[in-house]
Amino acid sequence: MNNPTLGAERAKLVTKRAAQWLLESGIQQPCGAVARYYRCDTQKMQPVSTEITAYAAATLVYLHRLTGDVRCLEAGLRAGRYLTRVAWNPALATIPFEGPPQELAYFFDAGIIARGLLALWRATGEGEFFETATGCARSMAEDFRGPSGYHAILALPGKQPAPGDGRWSRGPGCYQLKAAMAWLDLGDVSLYEGALAGFLDTHPAFLEAAPDRESLMDRLHAYCYFLEGLLPRAAHPGCALALRQGIGRVGGLVRDIGPAFERCDVWAQLLRLRLMAAALGVGGLDAAAAEQEAAVVAGFQYDSADPRLDGGFCFGRKASERMPFANPASTAFSVQALAMWEQYQQGAFHPDTLDLI
Repeated sequence: MNNPTLGAERAKLVTKRAAQWLLESGIQQPCGAVARYYRCDTQKMQPVSTEITAYAAATLVYLHRLTGDVRCLEAGLRAGRYLTRVAWNPALATIPFEGPPQELAYFFDAGIIARGLLALWRATGEGEFFETATGCARSMAEDFRGPSGYHAILALPGKQPAPGDGRWSRGPGCYQLKAAMAWLDLGDVSLYEGALAGFLDTHPAFLEAAPDRESLMDRLHAYCYFLEGLLPRAAHPGCALALRQGIGRVGGLVRDIGPAFERCDVWAQLLRLRLMAAALGVGGLDAAAAEQEAAVVAGFQYDSADPRLDGGFCFGRKASERMPFANPASTAFSVQALAMWEQYQQGAFHPDTLDLI
């Protein structure tokens, strides 16, 4: 817990190297699509993912703003155009889950894709990004609506609810609030507020469903999505309370479970939440905890002669050994968390939930 501060120069280097990894590692294909991760033990890129492509698009827009490197915006545009021109299925009016075969659609992915496209639209004004984001949000509201919330997965082409299998990502839950932010970003307050009300009542049970400690670490990642989804309503007493309690709970559990299994994205999400909640008036900032979290996150960045690794962030560790995955989502959350921490230290942090990747 006595880690030194990241430092302005190191923070800039972390950002520059992460941008270079996204641009030059091959994680993004020439068509704009982004692989789910690079597996360094087999030296293979995994299949492309529409969700990860959307995260990358939003990250590249953010990195362009931080660095001024026009290549970031160009790569972000390629990612966005892949989503609008290749992944979007006009006949089904939705974006199917990774394919072919295109047999499923996910509520969560649709929301993340919509938010990534909106980041590009705000940066460029290009209408196709807004139009496809609107289509994704409409599909979420109409196709996924269930009797008491929103289905997690639909089977295509009939758009019938697909059964879960016990994994959090295959069933509905409070984590879906992060995706519901797309409605708010598009100005549909009522849909977001409706989802928020339901998840505020049910979220305490989400972590309790984990069957073991490793599964609990995975659920911490998803639970952070719920907490992120609360941020636009941080001034609401019920949301503020859930944020304070949730940040405390995640912070305690990630430190408790971490020696056996830790995920980079959980650490990064926790740091972002801590900084944004404090800046939005949800209690004071535990600066010592934030400092430790920043140091831990920075330690996940690869330093390698292999350009497929160098500058990317590792997914996680088991028993202090790195897992063999250079992960775009982990990179996205980490570089933003560390940039936010540096801005906070410089007195220049201004929270905006539209920017949250």
